[in-house]
Amino acid sequence: MNLNKPELEGTAHLLDELDKKLMVLLRDGRTLIASTNLRTWSYIRLSRGYMWVNEYGDIPRGVFIVRGENVVLLGEIDIEKEDDLPLTEVSVDDILDAQRKEQELKQEKQRLLSKALKERGILQRCKKTVFRIAKLIPPIREKIEAELETISKNFEDEVEERTKHLTYVTSLPENRLSKEEILNKLNQNLNLGEYDWKSGLVSGAVYYFSQDLIDIISEVYGKTSYTNPLHADLFPGLCKMEAEVVRIAASLFHGDEKACGTMTSGGTESILMVCKAYRDYAREVKGIKRPEMVVPTTVHSAFDKAAQYLKIRVRSVQLDPETCQVNIKAFRRAINCNTVMLVGSAPNFPYGTMDDISAISELGLRYNIPVHVDSCLGGFLTCFMEDAGYPVPLCDFRLPGVTSISADTHKYGFSSSVILYRHPKYRHHQYTVTTDWPGGVYGSPTVGGSRSGGNIAVCWATLLNFGREGYVTATRDIIHTTRYIEKGLRRMKGIFIFGQPATSVVAIGSNDFQVYRLSSALKELGWNLNVLQFPSGIHICITHMHTQPGVADRFLKDVRDSLGEILKDPSIPVEGKMAIYGVAQQLPDRSIVGDFTRRFLDSMYYIPKRNNK
Repeated sequence: MNLNKPELEGTAHLLDELDKKLMVLLRDGRTLIASTNLRTWSYIRLSRGYMWVNEYGDIPRGVFIVRGENVVLLGEIDIEKEDDLPLTEVSVDDILDAQRKEQELKQEKQRLLSKALKERGILQRCKKTVFRIAKLIPPIREKIEAELETISKNFEDEVEERTKHLTYVTSLPENRLSKEEILNKLNQNLNLGEYDWKSGLVSGAVYYFSQDLIDIISEVYGKTSYTNPLHADLFPGLCKMEAEVVRIAASLFHGDEKACGTMTSGGTESILMVCKAYRDYAREVKGIKRPEMVVPTTVHSAFDKAAQYLKIRVRSVQLDPETCQVNIKAFRRAINCNTVMLVGSAPNFPYGTMDDISAISELGLRYNIPVHVDSCLGGFLTCFMEDAGYPVPLCDFRLPGVTSISADTHKYGFSSSVILYRHPKYRHHQYTVTTDWPGGVYGSPTVGGSRSGGNIAVCWATLLNFGREGYVTATRDIIHTTRYIEKGLRRMKGIFIFGQPATSVVAIGSNDFQVYRLSSALKELGWNLNVLQFPSGIHICITHMHTQPGVADRFLKDVRDSLGEILKDPSIPVEGKMAIYGVAQQLPDRSIVGDFTRRFLDSMYYIPKRNNK
């Protein structure tokens, strides 16, 4: 397929007219959506005109052909069957009129959504107050405690069942265990899981598996497991490797010579560090004592964790219901004199959509507020997608308002995480420095003081082992598989896709049945997907494991077959654990849901009372 631009004889004026009016309308199966910048799109010459395909290349949704003065709108097409295309010609005026009506409809939807959210907010606050008071009444409090104990018992029973054939080591053995004994116990523990992640049946979690890479990093970690970069004088080579990892990452995200950063243990620590940096920077430079951050509701929960740790108020902004991107107008209204940072996701975890980072960057410049781009999930895809043939909107340091980026090398980069800054002045406020300690002057770049040099070395070795070509190839495979799955799902009745997936996450919802039924049905077939709430949904995060032959087709077949059974009676309610998840969304007092979660976390440390060693 040749995507080089041909000369458009006789149609330049038509393009100019469309460019002036936000261009073209796309079809997504439900509604017409406005798109922008027609001239940046690729197009292919056909025998009967020109075909434009959007930036997602191999999914020509929203395709049209220019024929003389008219624009022919198409649905999904097969290039090999061009002569059989069902054509519907519409004039430019028809397109612009439809676009105007679509904009009016979108504005009306947004007005109704804002009204509903305001009314729901008042109702929710009333319900929360009633529940909070009711929990103080002894009989009600006792009933809640009894239910929580039952839930704890259920979690513990699951642990009992899962480990019934094993013993727990609860005290140091009298004599040292041999290497064989230790590895045997290790293998028993690693084989406890019931999901076949190696065959690609799990969403996210394990992003790459290669025995050759494991052999390399096992040897690298073995040589560096005892090192500690806190002692830079003892292990200067580890500091050199960490500096190289940061510089490589900064270059990938188009940082200049001043761009800098640090490695962290994972995305959560990267986010915690950037929140600390901007809180402290705003306090010292701007005198802000009551810091706030403005974030989309879909931003990673690590920002809420950082806010709890650092006492930063979070102003969460709702999404545009059509695009599943943050509503930029509402985002702007949330900014005030206490705002220390603006955050956008590229992409977000729930739906895999990318916020309008360019618009957020402009807000940062206008109000002189640092802008952070959270690319922990897909950063090591977006920086290679253009080379892989799947360009995405700018979401890195090429946007002048972007001042920091978090990206997880332990996901698609396949080891650890990095936090990057446009300028060292921000990184200085990430550091923790103690000057008056009797033990000496103490400084550390991240949360940890002592850190494992092995993790740094493994990340460094992985980057070098893949190289740019390896990452581009892996990215191409992952994004192609994602688009293939997305295209297949969009053709199925009874479900819809949330927004437009930007990288590797495809989120599924339904207006016809409780979508958790689909999650339960797929679980019975061996799949493990992520569950979403507000609204109910599920998503699959595509990794290199899903690019294996047959995995994507198996997933689509299993979804199609499950839907066939579900749609025979869409009214049947969801049962089992998913029913509990659905009910939890309806509880106005979210503290009860928090109590459920704490009981689950307790169960992770539960040791059954039986004969242990």
